[in-house]
Amino acid sequence: MKNNRGQMNISFGMIFSIIMIIIFITFAFYAVQKFLGFSNAAQAGKFTSDLQLDVDRMWKGSQGSEEKDYVLPTKVKYICFADYSTNARGDNAEFYDRLQEVFFGDENMFFYPPGSGEGFDSVEIKHIDLGNITINENPLCFQNIKGKINLRIKKDFNEALVTIEK
Repeated sequence: MKNNRGQMNISFGMIFSIIMIIIFITFAFYAVQKFLGFSNAAQAGKFTSDLQLDVDRMWKGSQGSEEKDYVLPTKVKYICFADYSTNARGDNAEFYDRLQEVFFGDENMFFYPPGSGEGFDSVEIKHIDLGNITINENPLCFQNIKGKINLRIKKDFNEALVTIEK
C-alpha cells in the first residue's frame, strides 16, 4: 500500500505576494487614519479662525448680538472658556483641572477632552471679556452635538470687549 499524504506546495512567489498584499492593506488603513486626523485638525483650526473673525467683527462694532453655528470634529465633546486667575465653579467645574493640563499662560478657550482638538487643545481668543463670560461658571462649556456647536456672541453699548453666552 502506498502511503500518500496530502501536500500543499506553495511557491515562494505566492508567499511573497500574500505578504505584500498584507503590507499594502495595512498601509492603506494607516493612510486613511492619518487623512482623517488631518481633516479633524483642519476643522478645529477653521472653527478657531471663524470664531476669532466673528468676535473681531462684533468687537469693532458699537453693539450687537448674534447666534452662530460652528462645525467641529465629533471627537471634541465640549469647547470651554476658562479663567485660570479665579477658582472653578458651576456645572463644569470638574473640567477645570483637566483643562489646566493644556493651559500655558495666555489661552482662554479649550477643547475638551484634551487631545481631541488635534493640536488645537487650547487657544487664545482675543477681545473677549473672560471675567464676564466665566462669572457664573468657570469653565463655561458648550456641548458639541453631532458636530455642531451654537454660540451667542454679544457686545452692548459702552462695553470694550465681547461676551460669549449660551
